[in-house]
Amino acid sequence: MSNDQPTSGQPPEDDPFLKKPHEPQPPSGSPYDSAPPPPPYDPGPYGGGQYGGADPLAGMPPLAEPGKRVLARLIDFLIISIPLYLISLPWGGAVEVSNDNNGNDDVGDIFAQTYSGHQLIWSLIGLVIYVGYDTYFTHKDGRTLGKRLLKLRVAMLNDGSVPDTGSSFLRAVVLWLPALLCCPCLWWLINIVLMFTDKPYRQALQDKAGKTVVVTTDGRNTA
Repeated sequence: MSNDQPTSGQPPEDDPFLKKPHEPQPPSGSPYDSAPPPPPYDPGPYGGGQYGGADPLAGMPPLAEPGKRVLARLIDFLIISIPLYLISLPWGGAVEVSNDNNGNDDVGDIFAQTYSGHQLIWSLIGLVIYVGYDTYFTHKDGRTLGKRLLKLRVAMLNDGSVPDTGSSFLRAVVLWLPALLCCPCLWWLINIVLMFTDKPYRQALQDKAGKTVVVTTDGRNTA
């Protein structure tokens, strides 16, 4: 009887049962077979979905026009400043810009204001009111009264959701603190220029601080 099995040495290279080295493959049915694509941005009524891929604005309404943003901010300013000024009249008025001894306005007052102790108190009161107003309405649904009238809203840049309390507060402080206490004209000028020139999200300084953008309400139900 003949013995067909090899007596010694390695099996031949053409042996069909020889296990050749290869990269490990995931088992059939493994979740690694084909990773599903990330879900698309789903803003729902006001966002809160997933990231929108390479462009955070994917799925969001269009960015707000800078002119409408400026007008909405002016409306908000008047809504607060007119009642505040009227209330302050019995105590000498809320704001009075100081000038030099010759009665001529200093050139520096174009970009900065100095206040007496009386006006400083009213400026601090105004700061609390303005910051509280912006924080409350921005966190509530992204819309101050001015933005509501012009169909605009504030949204988080990453997912379009309504800003949380921290982002709303930081946004309000960055907007109103310099505007009311040190350099109003320069601060408004910088913000307005950024609204028109910032790429690609038209972010003013408060938007950059709060990581937000301002978009249109796009005809959505905002009740």
